[in-house]
Amino acid sequence: MGKERIGILGGAFDPIHQGHIQMAVSTLESCRLDRLYLIPSGEKTYKSSIVGKEDRWKMVVTACTQDQRLIPSRFEMDQDVPFYTVDTLLALKKKHPKADLFYIIGADGVLKLHRWHRLEEVLPLCTFLICPRAGDILLGDFNAEKARLTALGGKFTMIRMLPVPISSTEIRECLSQGLPTPNLYSPVREYCALKGLYGMPQREICPEEWIEKLFAALNPRRFAHSLSVANYACRLARIHGIDQRQAEQAGLLHDCAKCMPLKEMQRIAVQHSLTNDPTILSSNALMHSLVGAWVARNEYGMADPEVLEAIAYHNTGHAGMSRLAMCVCLADSIEPTRASYPQLEQVRVLSELSLERALLMSLEGTAAYVRSRGKYLHPRTQETIAWLKTLPEVRGHRK
Repeated sequence: MGKERIGILGGAFDPIHQGHIQMAVSTLESCRLDRLYLIPSGEKTYKSSIVGKEDRWKMVVTACTQDQRLIPSRFEMDQDVPFYTVDTLLALKKKHPKADLFYIIGADGVLKLHRWHRLEEVLPLCTFLICPRAGDILLGDFNAEKARLTALGGKFTMIRMLPVPISSTEIRECLSQGLPTPNLYSPVREYCALKGLYGMPQREICPEEWIEKLFAALNPRRFAHSLSVANYACRLARIHGIDQRQAEQAGLLHDCAKCMPLKEMQRIAVQHSLTNDPTILSSNALMHSLVGAWVARNEYGMADPEVLEAIAYHNTGHAGMSRLAMCVCLADSIEPTRASYPQLEQVRVLSELSLERALLMSLEGTAAYVRSRGKYLHPRTQETIAWLKTLPEVRGHRK
């Protein structure tokens, strides 16, 4: 078995954007790396940042959910003294003594390597993977510096990929002006909006401690999903004239109990008489919504009954559910981070025209999938489907 090949991408990540992810994934694939660490800089470093390290950390963790080979690391963030790239490389070498290390930099970064702290120690520790960068760089200067560093023991590999014309500075400017940010992962943008980062007006959707509690309670993928559902539920609410604040709150909290152990959910359900249905009590997929509404009320202080209803029935729906609950149920199944499934795009398009028809299509697809796998479909879902078919918004469009 060959040596493990580990990539490293460091930076302020202020904020992390899709250009960083594109660069990381391109090097993973083209250089056959086994994994890649994304290492945000700490506060005691030469790399300055606009927002604090904990906000940058949560955004990096969220962005890394796009590829399981991307590993967020706090190597530099938790240091009480200035920590440089050479220290990170030495720490990784100690952690992975038999691995080959590959450090990713932009082509313009080659011209700045001479400024690196203890460069003579850095050069033998890793191979530099050079990614093309948009902007002006003199090829002669680049080749001359690369040749000079190679003579000193440096190892360099050029990565074949298109230059990434994205910068964190441009992203920050767009956020501050309320402009679209297609190169920012949607859960990361939602995080910025909820925290009021980079000049975004804080909408006071939730207390700041909600974010901390959710980040601690959920795994990274579920945290990213919750942010994305909040954003998409708010979007649907805006389109359909529903209270956006309620939709965003319900979307954010809808999975607050999802990562709770089943035994703990069962304890809460029995102790507080949430259900006595044995099928629900034995299923995390069915339990987490009912327990989630209890957790939202008792641990997050959510008192709005409409928001709690939307949380309680976001996975099955229920006959007579509110349009707010429809927003959250739909957002949960069609938000941008969802893996593709049959009719996903059709449901997304329809959701902007009719909540009722889109929810019916979504639930019918879910029911068909569950039955095809020989799994149990809770009666509430079928009752919701039957109820939706009676609504004027649906009947008028069915043959």
